[in-house]
Amino acid sequence: MLYYLFAFLDEQFDFIGAGVFRYISFRAGAATIVSLLIAAIYGKRLINLLRRKQVGETVRNLGLEGQLQKQGTPTMGGIIILSAILVPTLLFARLDNIYIILLLISTVWMGLIGFIDDYIKVFKKNKEGLKGKFKVVGQVGLGLIVGLVLYFNQDVVVREYEGADTAVYTDEVFNSEDAIPSTTYQDVKSTVTTIPFVKNNELDYGKLAEWTIGRDYTWVIYVVVVIVVVTAVSNGANITDGIDGLAAGSSAIIAFTLAVLAYVSGHAFFSDYLNIMFIPDSAEMVIFCAAFIGACIGFLWYNSYPAQVFMGDTGSLAIGGIIAVLALAIRKELLIPLLCGIFLVENISVMMQVSYFKYTKKKYGEGRRIFKMSPLHHHYQKLNYHESKIVTRFWIVGIMLAILTLGTLKLR
Repeated sequence: MLYYLFAFLDEQFDFIGAGVFRYISFRAGAATIVSLLIAAIYGKRLINLLRRKQVGETVRNLGLEGQLQKQGTPTMGGIIILSAILVPTLLFARLDNIYIILLLISTVWMGLIGFIDDYIKVFKKNKEGLKGKFKVVGQVGLGLIVGLVLYFNQDVVVREYEGADTAVYTDEVFNSEDAIPSTTYQDVKSTVTTIPFVKNNELDYGKLAEWTIGRDYTWVIYVVVVIVVVTAVSNGANITDGIDGLAAGSSAIIAFTLAVLAYVSGHAFFSDYLNIMFIPDSAEMVIFCAAFIGACIGFLWYNSYPAQVFMGDTGSLAIGGIIAVLALAIRKELLIPLLCGIFLVENISVMMQVSYFKYTKKKYGEGRRIFKMSPLHHHYQKLNYHESKIVTRFWIVGIMLAILTLGTLKLR
């Protein structure tokens, strides 16, 4: 909203300093600061409110060190994260941008599903919360909306240059975030996405559909991919949220990486220099990413060990859905297994544990385990690693994966 206000002041009254709101870098910085302030100030008040309402976590005794001490810790703290994302985005982002609209819808949608789940657990005293099938329906529903919008919306395009292998820049636009190459170009609908570590690193869903069900049904292939990505990442984030600070810290690292990828994908010069797809208007997502990073870091102030509040499914399902939609919007969804490696490993550890237990129980009459406990972070707790050490080491691995992900811009 402030973007439009200052744009009006700049155009109509030549208001001093108003033009700075045109720059994504300035608005991203402002969004981060406001997000941190909201999380820090509003977060403390919300935690006190949750305590008064006795909205505490119910902890099952799994034999983990320090686990029972968390009994009664306020949950549903994901409301802090959602507020710290939504308010700065509404203030500083361009609200007519299709990617921002989609991200706002995704945040509210997944946040609402998580909130219902937490509400049932806390206020209805049902430890199971929202039934799994309803969560899946919610995730599939969001995937369907995101997939159809990204495929059919006319504002979701890729820029293709004509008449030259590379774009040509004038001195005036070389350093501009809105740099426009002088080479002739056209914005086209495209079903192309990025394949990491491959020289000609593009995959066309249209060709994939042509080999299978027919090119006319490309949208079916794409929507299915989107549904799988949204469901997998949101579940991965949900599973990762098991010890203090792990999900929030890992998400901040992932969001920073996606912010860099969104910026270079939406910047004419950098996309040309790096030889990656130029996606018009995608750089606006940097403001959302900045608010997301600020929200996660601000939440860590209260969620780091020993946690004063847990995000609950309100936060974990939302951040997973947001990350998935961000990656899909900048056509980097095939980078998710690498970038979100922490989420992936946590998810796989549960699948392996459950599958192996069922297999051995059927074959030998008793269930056996691969890990001492799943998800993976609980395995290390059973090995007597302190919670904060596990979290810190997972963050380090997450940073390494983020660096490798950014390296794919040139490693082909």
